[in-house]
Amino acid sequence: MAATSSWQPQEEGFNSICALLQHQISPSSDKSQIWQQLQHFSHFPDFNNYLVFILARAEGQSVEVRQAAGLLLKNNLRTAFNSMTPAYQLYIKSELLPCLGAADRHIRSTAGTIITVLVQLGGVSGWPELLQALANCLESNDLNHMEGAMDALSKICEDVPQVLDSDVPGLVERPINLFLPKLFQFFQSPHTSLRKLSLGSVNQYIMLMPAALFASMDQYLQGLFVLAHDSAAEVRKLVCAAFVQLIEVNPSFLEPHLRNVIEYMLQVNKDSDDEVALEACEFWSAYCDAQLPLENLREFLPRLIPVLLSNMAYAEDDESLAEAEEDESLPDRDQDLKPRFHSSRFHGSDNAEDDDDDIVNIWNLRKCSAAGLDVLSNVFGDEILPTMMPIVQAKLSTTDDETWKEREAAVLALGAVAEGCITGLYPHLSEIVAFIIPLLDDKFPLIRSISCWTLSRFSRFVVQGIDHQKGCEQFDKVLRGLLRRILDTNKRVQEAACSAFATLEEEAAEKLAPHLEIILQHLMCAFGKYQRRNLRIVYDAIATLADAVGEKLNQPTHLDILMPPLIAKWQQLSNSDKDIFPLLECFTSIAQALGPGFSQFAEPVFQRCINIIQTQQLAKIDPASAGVQYDKEFIVCSLDLLSGLAEGLGSGIESLVAQSSLRDLLLQCCMDDDAPDVRQSAFALLGDLARVCPVHLHPRLSDFLNVAAKQLNTSKLKETVSVANNACWAIGELAVKVHQEVSPIVMTVISCLVPILQHAEELNKSLIENSAITLGRLAWVCPEIVSLHMEHFMQSWCTALSMIRDDIEKEDAFRGLCAMVRANPSGALSSLVYMCKAIASWHEIRSEELHNEVCQVLHGYKQMLRNGAWEQCMSALEPPVKDKLSKYQV
Repeated sequence: MAATSSWQPQEEGFNSICALLQHQISPSSDKSQIWQQLQHFSHFPDFNNYLVFILARAEGQSVEVRQAAGLLLKNNLRTAFNSMTPAYQLYIKSELLPCLGAADRHIRSTAGTIITVLVQLGGVSGWPELLQALANCLESNDLNHMEGAMDALSKICEDVPQVLDSDVPGLVERPINLFLPKLFQFFQSPHTSLRKLSLGSVNQYIMLMPAALFASMDQYLQGLFVLAHDSAAEVRKLVCAAFVQLIEVNPSFLEPHLRNVIEYMLQVNKDSDDEVALEACEFWSAYCDAQLPLENLREFLPRLIPVLLSNMAYAEDDESLAEAEEDESLPDRDQDLKPRFHSSRFHGSDNAEDDDDDIVNIWNLRKCSAAGLDVLSNVFGDEILPTMMPIVQAKLSTTDDETWKEREAAVLALGAVAEGCITGLYPHLSEIVAFIIPLLDDKFPLIRSISCWTLSRFSRFVVQGIDHQKGCEQFDKVLRGLLRRILDTNKRVQEAACSAFATLEEEAAEKLAPHLEIILQHLMCAFGKYQRRNLRIVYDAIATLADAVGEKLNQPTHLDILMPPLIAKWQQLSNSDKDIFPLLECFTSIAQALGPGFSQFAEPVFQRCINIIQTQQLAKIDPASAGVQYDKEFIVCSLDLLSGLAEGLGSGIESLVAQSSLRDLLLQCCMDDDAPDVRQSAFALLGDLARVCPVHLHPRLSDFLNVAAKQLNTSKLKETVSVANNACWAIGELAVKVHQEVSPIVMTVISCLVPILQHAEELNKSLIENSAITLGRLAWVCPEIVSLHMEHFMQSWCTALSMIRDDIEKEDAFRGLCAMVRANPSGALSSLVYMCKAIASWHEIRSEELHNEVCQVLHGYKQMLRNGAWEQCMSALEPPVKDKLSKYQV
């Protein structure tokens, strides 16, 4: 394994680099100066040779310096290795291999990391010596060599597992086939490190499932059973992880051993090591998702539920305990602020994005146990209550300060099963809610916060009771209790209360109207005192309130409470302050709720959105003259607020649009190829403006139509489905306003919509609906063009139309259907059954004129089809469809 080249370091270079590295690892060093010197050294072609020499051979230097050389080498090789001369590449590789058996663990580990980077860059086929060196070390019986090779191998398995499961020229078998028997052998090693590294390496292949592992599954499972009671927690954790992954990937492997595996997981779910218990706890949700027979798990429930409940109490070291002491007067640190994600405006029935609030929260045994209980309650329903409720009641009946965590866990448990066990809990819900309400005022902040969450899980029940006196009183108590907690002095409670209140708002909707004054007083009081992080949640609660009560918000007494603090904040924030995002979102909901009532606030809001978009479009090209760094989210939020204004003000927005540069800015946004979310919001605004002031789009109409059509004609339709959806909708909105003027692009658009309708099952439901409606609208305004091609799309189009719920847009599409049939009656003959089903999908056509047109179409075909042909068509329809058609007198 000795060096294969004659390269030798110069003493002067060696000494200066070592001195620099020594300097780099000292805590007081000047990092920017060191970086400049490293940049200087990196211009020497053999700089990386020095680094590997220092790592591998500089015995006189400290381990820290040698390790620093290795880490720098690793980072350099990522970018530089493939452009190095072959001789230097060879030198670095040959110096690394002996490090696998180095006496110092840190040197071995650093070498393993660098070797993995080289394998990532070039695979193993170009480095046959590596596989041989690893195999030799693993067979050597020398602990340093075995551990060094195992460390490198485990990193390769973790980062690039597929490399070892590929054919390598010159080798009879794939590398993984050669290594697996040795890995299984190490399961029984007396050395913990080897047991851990070998098991971790095999686990990396559960997802890939190479033929070699599939063939030796029994040996693997026997190895897992042997390691199941290992003295080392890190090994037991890997055993649990293996069982969880196996049940996710291929449960059939475990089926013969299921009882034993469940029994084992139940035991380790109580492991003294929290990380092992957490890994075991993942098993229950995985089991329920694996569609395995529930019988096997059912008999364990009386033992499993108590374990989950016991693990739901806060651990002593849970970071939430320290956070819960934080008073509201303590300003938030930047790292306390979760990244926020604005989802662009979307026109249709199902938005593709699903936001997960807990992305940034730490996953732990408590949360995993609660999630497991939630899943079990959804699978087994009320069956779990006889085991769970006595434990919950016992925990809730304690009153002393020492047991507050038990009480808190019991309230969490009630919230966790609120969905799955609702039937069994229903007769007792009034009592449960009545029991939790006083806990909103408990002396322990974490009991106050969990009580907010659990009440929100029962909010549907609380709202349903409003109509009778007792229920109304209870709703009132919950409402006022949550409002009190919104003004809590503890940040954690404020956050829980605001989120719970937003859930209650969604359930209660317009039923909140009589309480608007007291709600607004509390929310605006919170708005005045919250720190930055929780302020975002207040914005959300205000926006949800506006969505819930709509125009009921449009009362001077309400607006006098709501608007002045928001306007003051609006004036305080600069156009480049990210804290303006939630405020823009909040104003969007308020504008839509107030409708024309927002006009008194509209002009400065409109103008500011225009300014923000202009600044950001400049910043994209020239950040220096814009004075800000480009951030597309400013554009997206501003476009969405303008859409909210268009929706709220209706034609009242016309004078604002007329005096602004919005049309050209919007066209630029529609053409922004780098940012799908900017285009998505831009086409939503285009459709909204088409509805209320199409005259101002007119001068650039053909540009707007062409760029919208382009969004439908893309090979990446699935990745940008939300953009295509909004563009498609906007074309339809423009068509019904400008009529014949869309004719130049009609065929381009139709040729894109037809394939979308023909592949309906593969695409998003909303895109299919909008495609069907837009095709109908184009047919309505240009029937003579569209009807010529109708036999190509009638079946898939009518199928899509029959899935759409009754509304104005569906009416437009059917006007198109009738216009096409009038222009080309024979074009629909072969699809008559599909057309009848589409007509029968109406619950009721509200427009008398359209109802009569549909009657005429059906009667026309009845007269056209003689000699039993009409009757034959009718006999192909299901009875419910025939019944629906009877209202058209055919």
